Amino acid sequence: MKEEKKRPTIKQLPTHERPRERLIQSGDEHLTDAELLGIIIRDGTTNYSAVDLAKKLLSEYGDFRRLGLASVGELCKIKGIGPARAAQIKASLAIAKRFSTISVKPLQQFKCSNDIFRHFHERLRERRQEIFLVVLLDNKNRVMKELTISSGSLTSSIVHPREVFNPAIKESAASVIFVHNHPSGDPEPSKEDIQITQRLIEAGNIVGIKVLDHIIIGNERFVSFKDKGIMP
Repeated sequence: MKEEKKRPTIKQLPTHERPRERLIQSGDEHLTDAELLGIIIRDGTTNYSAVDLAKKLLSEYGDFRRLGLASVGELCKIKGIGPARAAQIKASLAIAKRFSTISVKPLQQFKCSNDIFRHFHERLRERRQEIFLVVLLDNKNRVMKELTISSGSLTSSIVHPREVFNPAIKESAASVIFVHNHPSGDPEPSKEDIQITQRLIEAGNIVGIKVLDHIIIGNERFVSFKDKGIMP
């Protein structure tokens, strides 16, 4: 698909209206989502500036998260967005997503359940399968390592105490935190979630590794078994 002639560009706007210059002078907090996206798109078309194209995209998809889920082909259905611009948009949003899902650094501490939610939310919220993670902690509750135990529907046969606690024993972990997502977006624990957690707590007591919490992540929400009083 041939893209339209690139006119006007952001550079052709008055200096005080150029998003790039405003970002350099005053920081990104003063720019709208459309202006930030316009900087990524860079060039306009015959009838639309780069910021106009950004506004069209955000009007179509609503926010950056939904925009990030769109394929290059879907983005190209927006008039003025060709493969090159679509690739620029996808790349910028992929960088943002990777930045937000940097793995826990060794010796980092989670001070509350909300810290855990904020760290894992972006990574797990859009997954179409249930992902079960275990975070290994030392005797000062500092993070040693995080591991993926299973992908798929949670069952007691998949999330087996052996698979959970073998790495914890090898790493000499003092305690663990479990984290998993609900693709439905509703973080309320199921009967099986509760049964699996109780089984793992019992296994942890046997091997001397305490289960500190189990966090279920949904869309913009989470449930902490500890906070909810489901576990001691």
